[in-house]
Amino acid sequence: MQVVISDSKVGKAYKVEGKDTEVSALFVGKQIGNVVDGDILGLSGYALEITGGSDTDGVPMRKDVTGPRRKRILITSPPGYKPKENGKRRRKTVRGNEISTEISQINVKVTEYGRKPIEELFAKGEEAESA
Repeated sequence: MQVVISDSKVGKAYKVEGKDTEVSALFVGKQIGNVVDGDILGLSGYALEITGGSDTDGVPMRKDVTGPRRKRILITSPPGYKPKENGKRRRKTVRGNEISTEISQINVKVTEYGRKPIEELFAKGEEAESA
């Protein structure tokens, strides 16, 4: 499972890949809009808001669909469908707003910042990987 952390202050996104069992156990049961502690991903002092995600087949999560399972719904706007013209509707498969074990990517954004800049925390990890 991978977590994509968006930092709107800098305009960058960082990808954290963890072992499926470790990361998923911490996020399973949470919903879109929930705020989680950044210590889960090694970002002490940070607060992260869950904004979405997708499952192993690329089916996107939607905030307005409850539960963890897939559903076919009639939609007019993203995520899941981007109409070419106004007023167009389409029945598409989307996933609910609750994170389950089938989710492969979780998108989060930073809401509260810690003492160290986020670039510093991820730069150390990149140096260790390249060495």
